[in-house]
Amino acid sequence: MAQIKHYNWATLGTGVIANQLAQALEDQGRKLYSVANRSYDKGLAFAQKYGIAKVYETIDEVFEDPEVDIIYISTPHNTHIHFLRKALAHGKHVLCEKSITLNSEELAEAVQLAEKNHVILAEAMTIFHMPIYRKLSEIVNAGRLGELKLIQMNFGSYKDYDMTNRFFNRDLAGGALLDIGVYALSFVRWFMTSSPNQIASQVKLAPTGVDEQVGILLTNEEGQMATVALSLHAKQPKRGTIAYDKGYIELYEYPRGQKAVITYTDDGHQEIIEAGDTAQALAYEVADMEKAVAGIENTMHLDYTQDVMTIMSQLRREWGMTYPEEE
Repeated sequence: MAQIKHYNWATLGTGVIANQLAQALEDQGRKLYSVANRSYDKGLAFAQKYGIAKVYETIDEVFEDPEVDIIYISTPHNTHIHFLRKALAHGKHVLCEKSITLNSEELAEAVQLAEKNHVILAEAMTIFHMPIYRKLSEIVNAGRLGELKLIQMNFGSYKDYDMTNRFFNRDLAGGALLDIGVYALSFVRWFMTSSPNQIASQVKLAPTGVDEQVGILLTNEEGQMATVALSLHAKQPKRGTIAYDKGYIELYEYPRGQKAVITYTDDGHQEIIEAGDTAQALAYEVADMEKAVAGIENTMHLDYTQDVMTIMSQLRREWGMTYPEEE
């Protein structure tokens, strides 16, 4: 395999994910090249913590810096398209935190910009990069489990009923769908043969008007079905179950999964599948992004990201739920 060069990464944002990115690079003996943040003081503190040499006084400087190869955007959802426009127009490769945009129209604009400027655009969706999913795909594609019938997804967080925090804040693009539903739907898309073309749902809105609790039923052309249950105010396991006619797969903590259990229908025996390490989630994303940028292999699955965004946009249209930026 061709040697992959180490690219200069810049972080736009200094939150939890930015810290994990910096740590992932440190584990490889590398450092982030630079940091951009709305607050210069926070950017400076972040840089001092990780020994990052360059801190920008204004965010726009990161887009104009010729030494920056890849920008990781981890700011709130509703700011993504604003920064994507600038980054892509300046010829920067971008790995953007989920949800990559608010809706499919914004994503289409970003994709067009990336194509025009010949750069890689991708969503930082861990499911597409954790080794367990590739291992399971090999097993499924070998026909060992037969035909896919049904996927069941759960993701429930218990967030304080504080309507000012980002989870329930409409001005920060809060709600279950964009925050946790994007994981469940990405999981569904990974295993389904084609994207769902029939969608039904129920929603309970929080007092702020964002989706607090959601139930979704999905079916594709092949007749494969999926159910998704989401909540921001009721804890439930992060569990995915994929049922085939010859057996079923169970994954817990699936956003960064490393272990799955297959139960075979004929005799009930179980097989444990392990691959990868939850703690290395950001490292896998970095490695895959650098392979894509280098032109070696593109496994970023922007096509799946687009399919998931189409579903989420359709659901919110049916609910009549919009964000201020969309009005």
